[in-house]
Amino acid sequence: MPALPLARDERLRLKARAHHLQPVVLLGANGLTPAVLREIDRALTAHELIKVRVPGDDRAAREAIYAQVADDLSAACVAAIGKLAIFYRPRPEEEPPASAKPRC
Repeated sequence: MPALPLARDERLRLKARAHHLQPVVLLGANGLTPAVLREIDRALTAHELIKVRVPGDDRAAREAIYAQVADDLSAACVAAIGKLAIFYRPRPEEEPPASAKPRC
């Protein structure tokens, strides 16, 4: 699944909206595991806009993690500042409830 593209103005608006947010997912010593990806996916579904903290001093490794998360979850990496990344994925449109069928 490709990363979600964002226009410059939308990226700036989302970055401003995320300013007050605290990181909701913190990667541990094991790095980006399937469990961490599921947690990021769950947080994006619930909140749309989240911050993720990635430890480590290797900038290239952090950027690779940001790109992998964006690609795997069809999200957009709005901004990456140091060890903190902001991800956005719009909430899926809810399907209208199925009409109740009369019981016979």
